[in-house]
Amino acid sequence: MHVTLVHVRVRPEHVEDFIEATRANHEGSIQEPGCLRFDVLQHPEDPTRFILYEAYRSEADAQAHKATPHYLAWRERVAPWMAEPRRGEPWRGLLPQVAA
Repeated sequence: MHVTLVHVRVRPEHVEDFIEATRANHEGSIQEPGCLRFDVLQHPEDPTRFILYEAYRSEADAQAHKATPHYLAWRERVAPWMAEPRRGEPWRGLLPQVAA
């Protein structure tokens, strides 16, 4: 399983915009055949901080996500709202085990 933790910090005036745009990306992502999870987390004490937890069956599935219309629209829409560049952190998911 290929997991990416995407760390995001949004400008305070765009928190609600970011959540709305990310909801659309989430809804498209969970329909992708290789997507196992696509969670959107918001820090409880700093509402401008988010983590996107993206779990795909394989690295190829995660790469295919980056070519989808919903991801490309999201990336373009949220770019001006970033307080700093988003940072993707790759992880190898061990458990639960996923059939290839």
